Amino acid sequence: MNKKLILLALVAVGIALFYVFDLQQYLSLESLKGNRDRLDAVYQEHSVAVVLSFIGIYFLVVAISLPGATILTLAGGAIFGSVAGTLVVNVGATLGATAAFLVARFILRDWIEKKFGDKLEPINKGLSENAINYLLFLRLVPLFPFFLVNLVSGLTKVRLPVYFFGTMFGIMPGSFVYANAGSNLARINSISDIASFEVLGALALLGVFALIPTLYHRYKNKKSASTTAGLG
Repeated sequence: MNKKLILLALVAVGIALFYVFDLQQYLSLESLKGNRDRLDAVYQEHSVAVVLSFIGIYFLVVAISLPGATILTLAGGAIFGSVAGTLVVNVGATLGATAAFLVARFILRDWIEKKFGDKLEPINKGLSENAINYLLFLRLVPLFPFFLVNLVSGLTKVRLPVYFFGTMFGIMPGSFVYANAGSNLARINSISDIASFEVLGALALLGVFALIPTLYHRYKNKKSASTTAGLG
C-alpha cells in the first residue's frame, strides 16, 4: 500500500478516536481547574514520567492538528510553573509542529506543486530569502492559527532546520504568556481573561519587529533598482 495513504489513514484514525471517545472534554478549562491538585500530586511523585507524558500528549495534539493546545499550555504552567512550563510546552509544541510540517510536505507537497507550482513560486522565493523572519512573524502574531501555519509551511520550500528553529523561538513569548497564566490558574475564568488586547498587541508588535529586516531589505533593493534605472 502507498506510504502516503498509510500515513493519511493513521492521522485520520487519530482524529476520529479523539472525537469518538470525546477526549476533548479533558482539554477544557473546567477539567483542568477541577484536576489541578490531582495533577500536581502525580507530578510530585512521578516528575520525569509526567514531563515525558506531557510532552508526548502535546506532540500528538499538535502533530495531528487537534484542538486543545491552549489548554495544554495552561496545564504546563499549572503543573510545572511559568518558566519550566514554557520550556516543556516549547519542546512538545515544536516537535509536534515539525511532525505536522513533515506530514503535510510528504503527503501533499508534490500534488500542490504540480497543480499550483507557478502561483507558489513567488511565495517560495520570498520564503527562501527571508524564511526565518516570516516564520517568526507568523508565530508571534496571534492572527494566524498555529495548525494552519504548520500545514501551509510544509507545502513550501522552507528548509526544515529554519522551520524548526523559527517555530521554537517564535512560539516562546506566547507560550510564556499562557504558561504564566496557568501558574495562576485560580484567577482564570475564561481564555479571554488571558488573551487581552494588550497581550495580543504586544505579541503582534514583536511579530512586526521580526519583519523589519525583511522590509528594510526590500526597500533597499527597490531604491537600488530605481537608482540604477535613473542612471540608465
